[in-house]
Amino acid sequence: MASPAARHGWSRPASLLACRARARCERDLACLLLADLSLSTDKWVSDSHRIIDVIRESLLLFAEAMSATGDRFGLYGFSSLKQHNVRFNLIKDFSAPYNAHARGRILTRKPGYYTRMGSALRQASRILLEQPASRRLLLLISDGKPNDLDLYDSHYGIEDNRMAIHAARRLGLQPFCVTDNREGGAYLPYIFGPAGFTVIRRPEVPPSRLPLLYAQLTRG
Repeated sequence: MASPAARHGWSRPASLLACRARARCERDLACLLLADLSLSTDKWVSDSHRIIDVIRESLLLFAEAMSATGDRFGLYGFSSLKQHNVRFNLIKDFSAPYNAHARGRILTRKPGYYTRMGSALRQASRILLEQPASRRLLLLISDGKPNDLDLYDSHYGIEDNRMAIHAARRLGLQPFCVTDNREGGAYLPYIFGPAGFTVIRRPEVPPSRLPLLYAQLTRG
């Protein structure tokens, strides 16, 4: 069976990431990838793919690319059921190798519950801040819309997310959101800033875009 990288046509050109790998260029950089695993990811985006399928493939391809660069990375997912039940899933921590066990954890991720992003972003920020690197990227894959049962989908949720993003930046982290939400123009710039997110116009595309986006965000 072809690897995720081969299926998406990424492995042959390998672009900037493979060049870095061949050069064995080590950088003082750490990246935490945080994936939305809420029920909204159970939505179908094509005849053969749900959003959760796209997220799984994105995680697989991203992890393969990161393993090639040698940059340190961790993979986490989240969902929630009100304020005191935020499910923060460890997929691969920074100290663990990317291996068959990590791939299995990616493939078994399933949608569930709601999207309390502010709490998940704060936990991800605490983990990323502990990493011994001069530059730390917090990469979020989500529809970018806060949602939970306790009015979190109101103005309160938007403000909570905005405060979590501002707190991450004050800590010296670099948060960035990758979303397929083309209807979030009213709140995405407010939460993440005008240069703090990108909207993927075709939801099935993120797996092939993510490694190149990472290269662009960490260039220089």
